[in-house]
Amino acid sequence: METGRRTIFWRRTDTVGLERLSLVRTADAVIAEATLICVENGGFRLDHRWALSSDWSANSVVVDKWGAGGSSRLALERDGNGWKLDGLRREDLDGADEPDLSATPFCNSFPIRRLIGEGQKSVTLDICYIDAGSMIVTRSRQQYEAIRPGVFRYVDLGLFTGFEAEIHVDEEGLVVRYEYLFEAVAAGGR
Repeated sequence: METGRRTIFWRRTDTVGLERLSLVRTADAVIAEATLICVENGGFRLDHRWALSSDWSANSVVVDKWGAGGSSRLALERDGNGWKLDGLRREDLDGADEPDLSATPFCNSFPIRRLIGEGQKSVTLDICYIDAGSMIVTRSRQQYEAIRPGVFRYVDLGLFTGFEAEIHVDEEGLVVRYEYLFEAVAAGGR
């Protein structure tokens, strides 16, 4: 039984891009579906579909990409303490906590909601980093620190060591502003 539905729009602040994400919450799961269009890497469209547990831990994500270089698809799913990519076990991803798709701020909600829910000051986790440009999945490491209510510091400890950004979230832990990269926008209507 559905317990909530929400649509969020984000725009890129570093390049031209827009994303529309639809969330559906039930008693035991969260389903998210999104489409984004971006001009970076020659321009592309990316559709991503997430199956999350009720505590917002990712069970799976399917990503479809269309761009100047053709189309591609990947499916990443949790497999016990590890992950399968396109049905094949990736031992290098064993123990990784969550996926992180580079082209969307949606994935930042997973560790941020964990911090909020557990009342912790910071969390460091290994992630399955999905590069939207190349559609390659690699292991990386990230840290999130609560600065004040609704504001978190993101620190990359892996692939992009040295990158830091302030992330502002709403009451549900969804990104309102991700310094340098994304901001939520209201849907207009006439």
